[in-house]
Amino acid sequence: MLSAVVSGPARAAGDWIWPVDGPVLRSFDPPENPYGSGHRGIDVAAAPGTPVRAASAGVVAFAGPVGGRLFVTVDHGAGLESTYSFLESLTVRRGDPVARGQVIARSGSGHADATVPHLHFGVRLNDAYLDPMDYLGPFEV
Repeated sequence: MLSAVVSGPARAAGDWIWPVDGPVLRSFDPPENPYGSGHRGIDVAAAPGTPVRAASAGVVAFAGPVGGRLFVTVDHGAGLESTYSFLESLTVRRGDPVARGQVIARSGSGHADATVPHLHFGVRLNDAYLDPMDYLGPFEV
């Protein structure tokens, strides 16, 4: 259950932009194996309907429903992808090129058990999930 901020953008180490403006509600918790439990991204507080921006330029590799919820994956090349989950609506389709900062979706309610609406944001390199904070730049208000 999500109800409090557990980390913030202070340790952001990259140059990608934040897909939404908000505090991190739940941080990255890598699974011990590909099928293990964990949290494969970060949850960033965002009211439903908030514009979701592409963190970096790329090509939409996936945009559509998974288990009744909407998701977008952007391929940034060299095996690097960003994922945007639990969305309310999409503004892109598979194969669309996207610019850094382009609105690609509208945020939804977040994980099914969430008490605070949020965007789940993930990063994969060669199908292995990594901590998105290592890619995001400083949070600018």
